[in-house]
Amino acid sequence: QVQLVESGGGLVQAGGSLRLSCAASGRTFSTYVVGWFRQATGKEREFVAAISRSGGRTNYADSVKGRFTISKDTAKNTVFLQMNSLKPEDTAVYSCAADPSSNIQTTASRYIYWGQGTQVTVSS
Repeated sequence: QVQLVESGGGLVQAGGSLRLSCAASGRTFSTYVVGWFRQATGKEREFVAAISRSGGRTNYADSVKGRFTISKDTAKNTVFLQMNSLKPEDTAVYSCAADPSSNIQTTASRYIYWGQGTQVTVSS
């Protein structure tokens, strides 16, 4: 089992940057695919990005490609989401999740462990 804690959210102006962190305890991230999802008010949760167990493969939603970067620090057992060129439509609660399977999944239901989420608000 793994426990996940997100941090790094906040209020930023459009065009700005934020870096979200997802820290794991209980088991090492090297045994999980880790994904970031977001849910805006009144909308369904959507996939943002994911990184493989080894950190060698990544996957991004089309809406964030070229602006967001997911990375993993194995020594710190932490996954990061660097978000640049933020837009008001990026405003949402961002949550990280862990999936013990070997392939990167973009479907939220495939992820077993979830953090509590962190709010990201982008003002225009």
